[in-house]
Amino acid sequence: MSLTVDTNLLVCASDTGSALHGRARELPADLAKGTDLVYLFWPVTTEYLRITTHPAVFVNPLAPAAARENIGSLIDRPHVRMPGEGRRFWGVYRDVTDRIPVRGNLVSDAHLVTLMREHGVRTIWTRDRDFRTFDGIEAVDPFE
Repeated sequence: MSLTVDTNLLVCASDTGSALHGRARELPADLAKGTDLVYLFWPVTTEYLRITTHPAVFVNPLAPAAARENIGSLIDRPHVRMPGEGRRFWGVYRDVTDRIPVRGNLVSDAHLVTLMREHGVRTIWTRDRDFRTFDGIEAVDPFE
């Protein structure tokens, strides 16, 4: 089985002010030691770095080196893959966005769904219910 994880869960794991922090902080460790193939897509990692180091988002933002280390502790694992957009990306993106109207915040979600489809990943762990509007993937909230 393979899966991917959305930015919001990684952010909760780093945000001590989040109501879910206690449960979420175990998630990266579980992913790191797991046996399932984990796809950590580049847009998720860069969004994590942007959010967790931003002083307008966190009262005590992470130092850039600490945020990078958090990501590094995941991507160094042998069962974690970091693929990007391939040659089929634009065609798959058009297919994803032809099915539902995509604008605003859904654009980044559609980007992630396209990467999932392009790389054969069906499951995303996320708190974002918008992913449930996309066909062909399973959005799982690990805290429900």
